[in-house]
Amino acid sequence: MASVKIYGPPISTAVSRVLACLLEKEVQYKLINVNMAKGEHKKPDYLKLQPFGQVPLFQDEDITLFESRAICRYVSEKYSSQGNQSLWGKGPLERASIDQWLEAEGQSFNPPSAALVFQLAFAPRMRIKQDSVVIDKSLEKLIKVLDVYERRLEESRFLAGEDFTLADLSHLPNIQYLVKGTEKGAIFTSRQNVSRWWEEISGRDSWKKVVDLQSGKA
Repeated sequence: MASVKIYGPPISTAVSRVLACLLEKEVQYKLINVNMAKGEHKKPDYLKLQPFGQVPLFQDEDITLFESRAICRYVSEKYSSQGNQSLWGKGPLERASIDQWLEAEGQSFNPPSAALVFQLAFAPRMRIKQDSVVIDKSLEKLIKVLDVYERRLEESRFLAGEDFTLADLSHLPNIQYLVKGTEKGAIFTSRQNVSRWWEEISGRDSWKKVVDLQSGKA
């Protein structure tokens, strides 16, 4: 029986990030859905464990964590001897390289891409009016980030070097929605190196399994 539990719907970008990490590390887990439409993430018992009332919530025996990137680092460290052993690098220099691109993802890539995911992919489903100003500004910011990525990926197979790491994995959820679920996918696929990188990282078995979970096939 798996001791690791992850709470939240797989369609959540943060939940899917952790799922991909668990699959890469070959960690058995139990996925427990949180019905956010019914406000289950705002109930007192849940807030005791996740004070911000968000997903994911992660439990490993008596350990409770939130924030998907921190969870991924924890999983990669605790289960370092199994699965993809390059996921968080070996030694301080490799980890520093991975961390700097994880920071770039969290601070530069995620804000505009997450805004676009919400505006272009989720707002129509939720019957919320799209904000064209937010869309335009987010596109402008994201294009500048992808220009940096294009140059980086011209000299490196993956963002942090020649191995697939958390730095790459962390980008998967937002790009998946934008490439597969909106009309803005060309900002990725029109860039030679970014497109090549996206095709490789999204083709990993771990991510394919996450996509199946999102679509209800798994």
